[in-house]
Amino acid sequence: MHTLPLRLPPGCDLRREIERAVGALPEPSAFVLSGIGSLAEASIRFAGAESPTLLTEPLEVLSLAGSVSAQGAHLHAAVSTAGGSVLGGHLGYGCVVRTTAEVLVAVLPEWKLSREHDPASGYEELVVARHQDGPLA
Repeated sequence: MHTLPLRLPPGCDLRREIERAVGALPEPSAFVLSGIGSLAEASIRFAGAESPTLLTEPLEVLSLAGSVSAQGAHLHAAVSTAGGSVLGGHLGYGCVVRTTAEVLVAVLPEWKLSREHDPASGYEELVVARHQDGPLA
């Protein structure tokens, strides 16, 4: 494992830039260990919701974590409003960096992360395998 620190400037789409940075690696399997910063707006899917909610106000990113594979990212975030309310959920596309975002990514070159349909959950779920072995139990 090695780390990839990212500093994303204003105007970037937070999720797309993380996917781009990891996708440019020879082995695009990683976990986002932490992330902080600010957003001009955010697209967050709350628990049990079918679609994301667009928050169109200045927000602080309090935490950011998740996995990134060749198929894309599965990220969760907690954000706070100017009034101090905290909201969290699944991070969608359209989370626009306001002033900065600082993200620490753990790159896993010895592992292959992918997503496959899980009939039990109905979602594309994480599959973890060593590069020259089959999936882990």
